[in-house]
Amino acid sequence: MDTTIIRRAALRHPSEIMQPYDSLLELNGVDAILAFTEQLGGMTVYVPNTRTVFARCLELEAKREFNGHNYARLGKKYGFTERHIRRILK
Repeated sequence: MDTTIIRRAALRHPSEIMQPYDSLLELNGVDAILAFTEQLGGMTVYVPNTRTVFARCLELEAKREFNGHNYARLGKKYGFTERHIRRILK
């Protein structure tokens, strides 16, 4: 997924970034979290991948952009299934 989308979602919804990665935002900004998760995400020393850390931010962006019938487009844009989009919009 394009990091521009993740960065925008994180800046709009900073309180939804998973702990303890939210403290990285305060110290170093979104780019630090992106670099950290892209370099170390999924290794044995468990660090959630970028998508997991920012999942709630992306869900809120999808909710914000929902127009009543664009489930599939939002799913594709934010990397969710159409079913997941429908679930978060309830």
